[in-house]
Amino acid sequence: MKILKLLCLFSTLYISCTANESQIETPKPVQEVVYDQTGILFPSYKGLVMAGYQGWFTAEGDGAGRGWHHYQKNGKFEPGFASIDFWPDVTDYEKTYQTAFKYANAESAKVYSPYDEESVDLHFKWMQEHNIDGVYMQRFVSEVKSESGKRHFNKVLANALKASRKYKRAISVMYDLSGSTSSDMNFIAKDWQELQNTFKLYDNKENPTYLRHNGRPLLAIWGVGFNDGRKYTTADVHKLVDQIKGPTKKASILLGVPYYWRTLSTDTESSPALHELIKTVDVIMPWAVGRYNSSTYTSVAGTTLPGDLLWCKANKIDYAPLVFPGFSWGNLKNDKTLYNQIPRAKGDFLWQQIAGARMSGAEALYVAMFDEVDEGTAIFKTKKEGATPLNADGKFVGIEPELESDYYLWLTGQGASWFHGSKEFGPQKPDRVR
Repeated sequence: MKILKLLCLFSTLYISCTANESQIETPKPVQEVVYDQTGILFPSYKGLVMAGYQGWFTAEGDGAGRGWHHYQKNGKFEPGFASIDFWPDVTDYEKTYQTAFKYANAESAKVYSPYDEESVDLHFKWMQEHNIDGVYMQRFVSEVKSESGKRHFNKVLANALKASRKYKRAISVMYDLSGSTSSDMNFIAKDWQELQNTFKLYDNKENPTYLRHNGRPLLAIWGVGFNDGRKYTTADVHKLVDQIKGPTKKASILLGVPYYWRTLSTDTESSPALHELIKTVDVIMPWAVGRYNSSTYTSVAGTTLPGDLLWCKANKIDYAPLVFPGFSWGNLKNDKTLYNQIPRAKGDFLWQQIAGARMSGAEALYVAMFDEVDEGTAIFKTKKEGATPLNADGKFVGIEPELESDYYLWLTGQGASWFHGSKEFGPQKPDRVR
């Protein structure tokens, strides 16, 4: 009966999301962040809307010594050779880096680097201005195994921790297991311990903005249970989780799992070992990117999300559904048919997911992603369609020209206000009134 009611809700949601937008007279004020008695600002993930933060970009001359990392293609970052589909809008940045790309008026196109403290500070300022609670700092195991990768991600994390304290935004570390092997689990445990020693993440005074959940610092581990031929097993990750939590449960764990984790189908390995692992952690976040678009959302999420929530409630696991603004990876995959593969629809698609999650009873939200311009899921400021640099016989996608460059930050912040307890939101996308 519970699932039937939620399915009816999704049908109503689909109809409402295609109606006219509701009116919101003024932007929402920034939520006041209050310290608890231990000096912690964020004692729980519940009620928060947080985004993933890649932080993996570098630029020639930024000091990282990694060249145009995650901007380039085949060793080049010039027209015809780029891995990004969206171009960052660097109008507000203190430090920028000139590239070989040019706009139609022959002006040189520039990018930023998160290796620069000023750039990360700006990103956290945007989070505060738009009422977004914070970010999960991605730590890619395949990259931090190298000295240059570790140096880069440690610098970006240091920048982010400083900015999170300044702007009172939540922050948590997330290990991405993509490209890992079974032998890397020991490396992750060691690296996590090194982060404690280096940054004192458990210290309430040193890092009052580090996210806690169930009374403990929250560490996220993404990428377990997928059936895409990974070189590590669910059992490997289970041992890692046990090692990190320890007998005294020093840390809480968020686990990033496939979208069809509950039914062990489609993108998920068909092993009950995944469910046994999930029952030992504190929060799960299913990976929804690419699993649906605006037309299929209701039929896919309408059956998946309600069942997920009921399963998690029965097993006393918290649940954070993922939402994303759209998807595009034409340049990354060198395939022009993949430009704007999942259209953003001027924010309709993002709000459809936010509303579906909130109205189904979700208590927290994960937004993919804050700065992911390679796959076109970024919510931060990017160039508009028609105002992007030239790219030989390819292109850069750009956000809809009638929107402001910060629109997706703003819309995410509106969703955060809803999760904070505002009663004025519903399935209809809010209208931005300037």
